[in-house]
Amino acid sequence: MTEDDPNRIWVLADPRAGTAAQAIGIAERLGRPFRTVPLAWGRLARLPLRWPTLVGLTPESRGGIVAPWPEVVLSAGRRSAPVALWLGRRGARTVHCMRPGFAETRFDLLVIGRHDAPPEAPNILPILGATHRMSPGRLAAARAEFAALGDYPGPRIALMLGGPPRGEGMDPAAAAAIARQVAGFGGSVLATGSRRTGRDAEDAVADALAAVPHRLHRWGDAGPNPYAGLLAWADAVVVTGDSVSMLSEALATTVPVFIADPGGLGARHHRLHETLYAAGQARPLAEAPTPFARAPFDETGRVAFEITQRFLRP
Repeated sequence: MTEDDPNRIWVLADPRAGTAAQAIGIAERLGRPFRTVPLAWGRLARLPLRWPTLVGLTPESRGGIVAPWPEVVLSAGRRSAPVALWLGRRGARTVHCMRPGFAETRFDLLVIGRHDAPPEAPNILPILGATHRMSPGRLAAARAEFAALGDYPGPRIALMLGGPPRGEGMDPAAAAAIARQVAGFGGSVLATGSRRTGRDAEDAVADALAAVPHRLHRWGDAGPNPYAGLLAWADAVVVTGDSVSMLSEALATTVPVFIADPGGLGARHHRLHETLYAAGQARPLAEAPTPFARAPFDETGRVAFEITQRFLRP
């Protein structure tokens, strides 16, 4: 294959946007053409498939996986791991994000957050947080696209609201309490909900921010999603600690990042917070709004560089 052949690099795109973004974000940072292969799960995907196979896919999704086979395949999430290994048997070098739950030695490179306690091995690359698509270039483009956000008075605090992975939305009282605290920092608040936040929590945040200059983007609002613009224009970022993706994306900025505890978090999330505090990349919300310096942080770029050095050099 030639350098500019998109079939040289495949991305297996899990239906969950946050999971797919981990692999897509790496591919975008490689700076080379790539092919995105959408995955759709059939009933067998619920089983603990621990061998190279396509049986977890729907027939339509399996039909999209055809030769010529890639040189490198990027994947993320437990369900895509057997598909990646199936392509590995056809000569692809396998790069997988998150612990696959089995056969870790059979992947060429595993990208695992330090909060998931990865073992030491030549094929394991520990990172802080997770890979994502919030590159420096994307932030610069968003700052231009959403230039009107610069009209809000400073300091502009971006408030990023997640929610429980398998719940009925964020607790409205907890969301309101966080929003009221952020509203007390002065300046303005640029807030956004997410798919998991829930309308009740978003309404509670709107009430809490009513007395200060603010913009609140609710999940599903019409028009372009200003998420990247909020980060690009922020003087500080407050993120609820339930979202690994939002925390990792906030670290793509160069401003202080504060983690808000919405309650109900498990040990895994607390381990993530502690790794970020120890690295000097974030602080608890209780220490806001006191600013602190952060070194530029680009784990996705570091992973892309490692892949290039290992598998894509001429």
